[in-house]
Amino acid sequence: MSNNSAKASLGEIRSNQQGFTRLAVLAEALNTYLLDTVDVDLSACTWFDANMSAPLGVVFAHAVDNLNSIKLGGLRPGVETILAKNRFLAGFGFPEREDTHGTTIPYRRFTPTDDRYFAAYLNQFLRGKDLPIMSTGLSERFKNSILEIFVNAAMHSESKLGIFACGQYFPQQHRLDFCVADAGVGIRRKIYKELGMKMNSDKAIEWALQEGNTTRKGNVPGGLGLKLIREFITMNKGRIQIVSDRGYWEFSPQGETLTRIDTSFPGTVINIEINTADTSSYRLRSESEN
Repeated sequence: MSNNSAKASLGEIRSNQQGFTRLAVLAEALNTYLLDTVDVDLSACTWFDANMSAPLGVVFAHAVDNLNSIKLGGLRPGVETILAKNRFLAGFGFPEREDTHGTTIPYRRFTPTDDRYFAAYLNQFLRGKDLPIMSTGLSERFKNSILEIFVNAAMHSESKLGIFACGQYFPQQHRLDFCVADAGVGIRRKIYKELGMKMNSDKAIEWALQEGNTTRKGNVPGGLGLKLIREFITMNKGRIQIVSDRGYWEFSPQGETLTRIDTSFPGTVINIEINTADTSSYRLRSESEN
């Protein structure tokens, strides 16, 4: 417990490398406190991409696990509206606001065994968000692929603090972002623990993305479950980001980025961004062949 007043701050958060780095820096700052009330100053946060509530939830969960309590201050009205509509602020004593435009996929914290609740959550909140037209078969497979991300996080991360999800539809920017984050050991440590392979955190993400690579034992499919989503995002001209420990990977129409951020993020995050300006219709190859 510190005698000085416990303080931390957070600037603008967007779904990009800088946004994830800022969350990692906040996590590192909060990690220095134990049994404290920490005032987190958000006055410099002029914008917050609502889907990034999932990794912010991970950061705060670690701090609370260290027996701290978090107090949020300096919230700008626009940011407060965003984080109240998606229910993130409800856990910090702020009143909820109604999502009148139906653009949020609310912030939720799940336990690793909550896959049925997570599936119901997807079914309920992915509707009406201007997703590209998909056949029934592809739509089911797509949702199952997102569910697989959840199941993999539950199985691989060893997170005792849960799995966090949140999304946001940005109509003006023609994008829908959906984020799943866990507070677990990270991909690099999991690979080392299960397979004895040492690698940097960026290379660990690259390894986990390769089809057939998994830390699961036996004949169970593993990896990150991104094959179908990645194929769809390629055609859709959307984006996928993965952050784990210090590793950062991004896949977008501009190409693929694999790098390391300066500060370790305490878990793994997968953010999927769908381009809602896409007017194409999609179906599974097997449906096209029939």
